[in-house]
Amino acid sequence: MKKAGLISVIDDDVAVRNSTKTLLRSLGYSVITFASAEEFLNSEWISDTSCVITDVRMSGMSGFDLHSRLKAQGARTPVIFMTAFPEAKLQERALAGGAHGFLVKPYPEQSLIDYVESALRA
Repeated sequence: MKKAGLISVIDDDVAVRNSTKTLLRSLGYSVITFASAEEFLNSEWISDTSCVITDVRMSGMSGFDLHSRLKAQGARTPVIFMTAFPEAKLQERALAGGAHGFLVKPYPEQSLIDYVESALRA
């Protein structure tokens, strides 16, 4: 069964991008990946994206900066953050800023699935 919505995965780690894409595609989601926030922002896919999954720390623009930019542009796309740095202040900042979810790498697959399903219902 094909599921509605395009999920954009943004991470500077190719292994994380590919594993996240593989997991979500195995569940029937349409997924596109980007190596940086700038690559995503310069793409034609922003308006088609129903959910953004982004790393917090990337070279160049951070996931937080990306989220702020999207909100400033009026986008209401749910954003799920992921990070390899499990600092409470990062999670607090993400959730206070309106993030739909926050995951610490390596995250349980079911946690990502739950956040994505919830985001797409929002």
